Amino acid sequence: MPHVVLLGTLDTKLSEILYLHSRLLSLAQPETTITLIDCGRTSVEHTAITISQNELVTRFGPKDGRNPLKDLPRGEAIKFMISCTTLCIEELRKERPIHGIISAGGSGGTSLASAVMRTLPIGLPKLIASTVASGDTGPIVGETDITLTYSVVDIAGTNELLKTILNNSAAAMAGMSAAYEQQLLQRSETTQDRWKLRIGITMFGVTTPCVDKIREHLESNHPVETYVFHATGHGGKAMERLIAEGRLDAVLDVTTTEICDLLMSGNMSAGPDRLEAALKAGIPTIISLGATDMVNFGPKATVPEKYQQRKLFEHNPTVTLMRTTKDECKAIGDFIVDKVKRFAADPSMVQITLPKGGVSMIATPGAAFEDRDADDALIETLTSGLQDTGIKIVLDERDINDEGFAVDIANDLMRLTHLR
Repeated sequence: MPHVVLLGTLDTKLSEILYLHSRLLSLAQPETTITLIDCGRTSVEHTAITISQNELVTRFGPKDGRNPLKDLPRGEAIKFMISCTTLCIEELRKERPIHGIISAGGSGGTSLASAVMRTLPIGLPKLIASTVASGDTGPIVGETDITLTYSVVDIAGTNELLKTILNNSAAAMAGMSAAYEQQLLQRSETTQDRWKLRIGITMFGVTTPCVDKIREHLESNHPVETYVFHATGHGGKAMERLIAEGRLDAVLDVTTTEICDLLMSGNMSAGPDRLEAALKAGIPTIISLGATDMVNFGPKATVPEKYQQRKLFEHNPTVTLMRTTKDECKAIGDFIVDKVKRFAADPSMVQITLPKGGVSMIATPGAAFEDRDADDALIETLTSGLQDTGIKIVLDERDINDEGFAVDIANDLMRLTHLR
């Protein structure tokens, strides 16, 4: 039967969490186990609590048994409880599977619960009913699959509207946890799909024709399962995480545009660790230059003042693209060279494929972002920087969205997988 963990800061949200608990009991499958963990700042007593705040701090806090919470400012107290709760969840998972985790709270409770949830595997149902679910949710969700429900009203008292929101949240978790448990059972009974090679591919709107052709070619000719990641920052982070967890077997990193946003402070950076996971893992990896002609910003008015006179392209009303310059392209190339040199565990499993005809659908001859000097600077930086490293470099005269380019890069990846 499903096992659901309910997190709550019960010193401030007791009645609301207890209502959520009661709805879970009512809506979940019979014999569902609900583990209620009190991760508040001060301890509360109630018969529904499975793991009290005192137990949480005593078992998973400082080894000397101290409870430092009373001396910590709010932010540090939340970090402390995140640590204790995360360790507690790790221990629970060793004892028996968890099929879902749910919480409800304001900004503090959401920060706490989401930090704990982000440590759990992608796929395991995670849900938070939150007062901050309608704003910038990137820091809450990160590269994971946390489901957020906006509470509409503050989680302060159990009025009819909040009851409806919490009831819906409980119903969603009841369904997700039951479905997840069933999927795990089915997965253990058959390993047929596991024999497919799991390939991660990065994509952007301006490299979609390339990736669509790659998927079509691979799935029509080989026993593979493709995982396409939208290179919006969180997409790159998600792929890096899945590689590190051993859930991808090979990577076609077609679209490395997130590096541009990291270096030029755009909106879609995947952080400084981009490219590292596949290189460290030694899995077959092909890196290309998709959308390295652009840095992403929001509406045109939000582009930083220092970039306002640059070559800008309004992709849509909420996304403005800035063409990378020759010097910026050199910096992008240096970033890739550095990552490959430092982290490639097996150089024979790495290939760099460079489309000389254009790195996106708007960087081809005659298009808005055509800039041969900038593209050549990037290509030259990579070819010279990776000389004598054992890394294979393929120079292709076609543009990245050419069907032949897509088929060839897909075939190159399959060649690497057969060498393993």
